[in-house]
Amino acid sequence: MLRSARLILAALLFSLPAAPDTRAGEVERVRVEGELIDTWCYVTEIMYARGSAHFQCAVWCAVGGIPVSIRADDGTLYVVLRVEDDSQNVSNPAMIRIQSHRVTVDGDLIERDGVKYLLVTQVADDQGIVDLTHEKFGIQPWGM
Repeated sequence: MLRSARLILAALLFSLPAAPDTRAGEVERVRVEGELIDTWCYVTEIMYARGSAHFQCAVWCAVGGIPVSIRADDGTLYVVLRVEDDSQNVSNPAMIRIQSHRVTVDGDLIERDGVKYLLVTQVADDQGIVDLTHEKFGIQPWGM
């Protein structure tokens, strides 16, 4: 009886469809141009999360460990996992100093489950804060 139950279980397991492969895809070298943003405020729309109006909140979130992202010119969001040779998380001085800046970065792109992750190998250009949103929205971090 036990043997037939094992055979039935084995037959059922082999007849189930395979689970989708959720492993990371191939690593691709990319260059991304866009604005460094506070991922939490941008995705949740809690605050206006762009430019000079959001700079201070973006700094606070990065210091607190919220992932930093790059919103590319085409609207694509890249979650930054590492910057240059930093083996720590992204709440490091290099990322905090350039919050809300328009940057061009080179790095390794890894996609998994529809999310684009970026391992930045070089900040090729840093134009500073060019999105002067404080003229329209004032200075946040407490919302509009």
